[in-house]
Amino acid sequence: MLCNYSYIMLLYFFDLKIKDLKAYNTIKRRFYYQLGKSNLSTLPWKTKSVLAVPIELEYDADAFFSQWRPNIEVYKVRPATGIETIA
Repeated sequence: MLCNYSYIMLLYFFDLKIKDLKAYNTIKRRFYYQLGKSNLSTLPWKTKSVLAVPIELEYDADAFFSQWRPNIEVYKVRPATGIETIA
């Protein structure tokens, strides 16, 4: 059985990259405040550095993370399109 595209989630791994502690705390506070106000705030996430995003919100997530450059490092994991249920 092939995967239903409405359930495909993208994984975003992110890490704030600031060397100065005061600047890091300021940017971290602003980042999480903006994340809480965005439409991404209702998405499931287990840690402070991984966010699972439905494929329909890919553009929104990309735009959100892009506004934090160069203070953030982000990796997006896209699932294979031919995932099958084995057991």
